[in-house]
Amino acid sequence: MILSRRRLLRSLALGAVLSVIAVSQAAAHHGWRWAEDGEFVIRGYIVSAKLGNPHGLVTLDVNGEEWTIEVGQPWRNDRAGLTNDMFAKGADMTARGHRSKDAKDRRVKAERLVFDGKTYDLYPDRD
Repeated sequence: MILSRRRLLRSLALGAVLSVIAVSQAAAHHGWRWAEDGEFVIRGYIVSAKLGNPHGLVTLDVNGEEWTIEVGQPWRNDRAGLTNDMFAKGADMTARGHRSKDAKDRRVKAERLVFDGKTYDLYPDRD
């Protein structure tokens, strides 16, 4: 009986530790803490796009500098009305969102994207 109780406690402790690690990693990657509070707008031409989970990554050429724009997950892009074809190489895209707090990190978490003058709202509940 004592042995099985110890196993149970070890299993519960291990499960709790793994849960904390998983939650903290998800919050660090998918949260907004790494980004500035103020809105940031950037416009450029698509160099490449890797769409999919956990979110899409678009590389923009902005006056000769490459910027990484984090766009939505496939379901979020679909809900906003975006199609994969819109992310073609050379397409003109504007991203509105929040840039990295690290000035050396040319990365933006997009809330809205603009193609051909039309705005696609990835996060309709965020202002």
